[in-house]
Formats: sequence, C-alpha cells, structure tokens
Amino acid sequence: MNNYIITTDSTCDLPGDFYSEHQIPVLSLSCILDGETYNDSHPIDEDAFYKKMRAGSMPSTSQVNPEEAKKVFAKVLKEQQADILHLAFSSGLSGSCNSARIAAEELMEEHPGTKIVVVDTLCASMGEGLLLYKAIQQKNAGKSIDELQAWLEENKYHLCHNFTVDDLFHLHRGGRVSKATAILGTMINIKPILHVDDEGHLINIGKTRGRKRSLIALVDRMEQQLGKYRDQNDMIMISHGDAKEDAEFVAGLVRERFGYETCMINYVGPVIGSHSGPGTLALFFMGEYR
Repeated sequence: MNNYIITTDSTCDLPGDFYSEHQIPVLSLSCILDGETYNDSHPIDEDAFYKKMRAGSMPSTSQVNPEEAKKVFAKVLKEQQADILHLAFSSGLSGSCNSARIAAEELMEEHPGTKIVVVDTLCASMGEGLLLYKAIQQKNAGKSIDELQAWLEENKYHLCHNFTVDDLFHLHRGGRVSKATAILGTMINIKPILHVDDEGHLINIGKTRGRKRSLIALVDRMEQQLGKYRDQNDMIMISHGDAKEDAEFVAGLVRERFGYETCMINYVGPVIGSHSGPGTLALFFMGEYR
C-alpha cells in the first residue's frame, strides 16, 4: 500500500466536525459517570458532564483495549485499502497506546505487507489535537508515512502543554497532589501550574495565588518557551473544563502579546476532564522545549 490514513484517539479533544472534515478515524476512550458509560458512540454533552461533576459526581475512565483498537484499524484496512499512522494518547497517562501497538502487530501478522505505525505522542487533550493538526498539514504537503513518522517523533517534544486547574481535589484523586496540599491550597486560593513533560507525564511545575494570576502565568511561561518557534505557530489551541470566558481571556492575552490570530478553543472532553475537573484551562503551542 502506498497511501495511508491518519488515525488518533478521542483524547485529542477536538470538535467532532474536525475529524469528519479530515476523515480521521478515532479510537474512543470511555468515561463512566453515575453508572453509565459514555464514549463516541454514546456521548454526553460537555455542559451536562461538568454540571454533574460540580454537583458531586465522580467519574472514572476506561482506556481503549486491543480488541477495540483492532476493530477500528481493521475497518480502515478493509474500506480504505491503506496503511495506517496512528497518533496515540500519551503512554505516560494511559495504556491506550500499548493497546494500539498490540492491535497493530496482530493485524500486520494477519495481513502481510500492511504497515500500521503507532506514534506515542506523549501528548494530551488539544496538545495531542495540535500534533494531529500538524500531522495533517505534513501529510497534505506530501510526506510519506515513514517521513511523517520521523517528523512526529522529532517534533512531539516541541508540543508545549501549559495548564492550570481550579479545584485541587481532582488532582488529589488522581494522585497528583497530597490531601494536605489540596486542603491547604484551597484554603489560601493556590492554583497550580502544570505541564506534560518529555515522558508524557503530568507534572506540577509551579503555583500562583488566584485564578487570574494562574491564567496569566500560562502565557508568561509560553513566552519563555517559544524561542525560534515564535514566528512558526500558525495555530494555537486552548481547551477548557467549562470555563469558556477564561479561555477567551487567555486567547486575548496570546493575541495581544504575540500577535497570533488563529486560535481554536474547545472543551476538555469527559475522559481527561474526569481527572482534571471543572475549571481546567490548558494552552498548547509549538516551542523550543516543553
């Protein structure tokens, strides 16, 4: 096969019509909330999801298993007669990447001559989405599957994730901060600054006091990271946990400080939102270092 199809995971947190427009098959992770399982075939509206969380519901999530990944890949092979390059949710945060690799190996054994490449993006939310956006650009520019794989492996380390959360207790549930830190931080209005590191892990790198300062801190850090990429960002992405006004505020700061006009804003989806909670605000761009 000379042509190839790009696939990815639902954790890209991009608008649904983006996948349709670019014909991107998606492996869907699941969110379990109040005893019901939600995924791409049985979605929950983001407003309803965050409303339930604010009311006290505590969701959990489920990764893609190898059989689910195999089903999606097999359908592409059958219907598209094309090789596959899959952009996987960070292995530092989920086992979905490993599931995709198992599925790929099985299918390549069953269909000799077929190539299925799985790239561990080491990215999350619209960081993964921005890498997908860049991959589509590179494919449309004529890169082969091998050339695009090499480009992604090199450039994924320049995909910067800066974010903050409004409620430390969701980070405590995920083991990111201690209970004492969550209680004390909430009492004195501490807001953490976090990022996803080169191993795809969620890391706490700083803190501010107050919500507005935490949003400004995201853009301050962006200024430090941009370097030679300052003139190379044709798309900035911002995801939010039902905090659109804050997302617009950050987008305005980015436009004012750097002149970037193209900015895509969307929800943090239920899978990642289950762990980060309402009020999450994340900023994604290309920079010299994560």
